[in-house]
Amino acid sequence: MTNDAAVDPVLAGWERSSFTAAGYTRDVYRRGTGPGVVVVHEIPGITPKVTQFANDVVDAGFTVLMPSLVGTPGREVSNGYLAQSMVKVCISREFTHWALNQTSPIIGWLRALARNLHQEVGGPGVGAVGMCFSGGFALAMMVDDFLVAPVLSQPSLPFAAGKKERGADLNLSPDDALVVARRASEGCQVLGLRFTGDKLVGDRFQSLQHLLGDAFIAVELPSQTPRDHSVLTEQRDEASVQRVLQFFRDKLASGA
Repeated sequence: MTNDAAVDPVLAGWERSSFTAAGYTRDVYRRGTGPGVVVVHEIPGITPKVTQFANDVVDAGFTVLMPSLVGTPGREVSNGYLAQSMVKVCISREFTHWALNQTSPIIGWLRALARNLHQEVGGPGVGAVGMCFSGGFALAMMVDDFLVAPVLSQPSLPFAAGKKERGADLNLSPDDALVVARRASEGCQVLGLRFTGDKLVGDRFQSLQHLLGDAFIAVELPSQTPRDHSVLTEQRDEASVQRVLQFFRDKLASGA
């Protein structure tokens, strides 16, 4: 495990290692102590504002793992960088970006990462938050009972271009959807966040309400501009950040 502070000050205090499972090997950044939370970045990658949010989770008393799935960790957002990372997501086999009713293959790796973290730090379970293309990943990770605090911020896979049905799809196989629905019926709540005018989210909040019922907690923010998308990072809404942190405290505190 290596410390990347000398390489990129954005990641000061974070330690980098690699993790292999389910046929994939990816770098993972780690910081903090306490119950575990997996923070999965949005497009284009682990940006300074994604890291700021992850640091907030650390400061709230959690051990955070930040896997790097695409992009250059620490790099600032730009139009060119966004386009570059979007292309990589669209051509990578790890992500089910167009097909309906399928769970992205990378979920097996994320589940193994979360399981390993839980076995190490203990507690009632672990949390996970995904954003944008990874927004629905925490939902699929609910297949494992130790994932007790799933957060979905602006879930956007599969991309809605071309078919209206894609905008309502939850990036879950039928079998995984059954398990997720069962866990919701047993009391596992799911926190979802979006800007109301965000077309990338499509009709997924309606699909989540249908699948999860009262277990789905929807935070819907009025859009101020057509570009409003990243609730926890680029267009950060501070009240929503605090809502996520409290959700983790409620679900992951000892004895929860």
